[in-house]
Amino acid sequence: MTDFTADDHRFMAQALRLAERGAWTTRPNPMVGCVLVASGEVVGEGFHVQKGGPHAEVVALQAAGDRARGATAYVTLEPCAHTGSTGPCADALIAAGVSRVVAAMRDPFPQVDGAGFDQLRAAGIEVESGLMETQARALNRGFLSRIERGRPWLRIKLACSIDGRTAMANGDSKWISGDASRADVMRWRARAGALLTGSGTVLADDPQLTVRLNEDTPFAVPLRVVLDAGLATIARGNVRDGAAPTLYVHAHDTKVPHGFDAPRVSMPRGADGQLDLHAVLATLGEGGINEIQVEAGATLSGAFLRAGLVDELLLYVAPMLLGERGRPLFDGLGIDTMAQRLHLQTIETRQVGDDLRLLLRPKPAS
Repeated sequence: MTDFTADDHRFMAQALRLAERGAWTTRPNPMVGCVLVASGEVVGEGFHVQKGGPHAEVVALQAAGDRARGATAYVTLEPCAHTGSTGPCADALIAAGVSRVVAAMRDPFPQVDGAGFDQLRAAGIEVESGLMETQARALNRGFLSRIERGRPWLRIKLACSIDGRTAMANGDSKWISGDASRADVMRWRARAGALLTGSGTVLADDPQLTVRLNEDTPFAVPLRVVLDAGLATIARGNVRDGAAPTLYVHAHDTKVPHGFDAPRVSMPRGADGQLDLHAVLATLGEGGINEIQVEAGATLSGAFLRAGLVDELLLYVAPMLLGERGRPLFDGLGIDTMAQRLHLQTIETRQVGDDLRLLLRPKPAS
């Protein structure tokens, strides 16, 4: 195992911070950062901004110029060795004359997957990997989920009172979370490739499901996805207004109304008669979606949780009580005993305005 120095850690941490700057724009590509160091001094740095644009290594090499010769390149993901929208980064590093490449992790994308490292070593460049790999994997959890598991990373966003209620019995939920939390949700939406909801939420609330940020803030517009087995929501207009694209997912056996021309895809029904959620996620993954943010009611949220498809919960807890008649976070979990309880791991806790924001992930079964 490589013994990385304190400087190695410092420069890789800098590369990871750079990579994260592309969180709202790079998809479906991974976030990548690169730092070039010569004689202990940073001579060039960069990150991948968007698909079709220069990769992080190329941006850093352009900034470094002739100073890249003999330098060490710290990069958060294995340099690519294939031609896609741009040329191979491994070739660019070789041509620039770097002497050492330190990568946080190997790229599991089939057209790379070790080929970049092999090409660099064949050119006589020292290659080391595995430095801060845990942090690099966490950063690109959506991309890695799509490549390694064949489906996007799925996050459910919910807001509740401190007694775990998401709405009053009549469905009234405006507003449980405060202004600061609702603004924070927009930033999480901006990093998602798709914003997904169900027919019940569309019929009850007619949501927009858009990202509303400062006009000067760049982001890639997420796809809006409506799970509507019977196409019961097509008269609701907000989810199709604006520049954001919308995809309807309906059942194979649903008769499509004449004249309905919105983008749509049909799916099989599961054993419960509802849409097969595994098939839905696989299809969205094939379409290049890395991360999905679900913003739906207790029924659909509970269905994803029962299916074992929830990777994390983004929960905003407001300092209020709604009482025992309020609506719960999840329906249909069928938990009757303590032995059946679902264990969650707290990844992050943060105060957002008056609310508490929790990022939670299901614990693996022991």
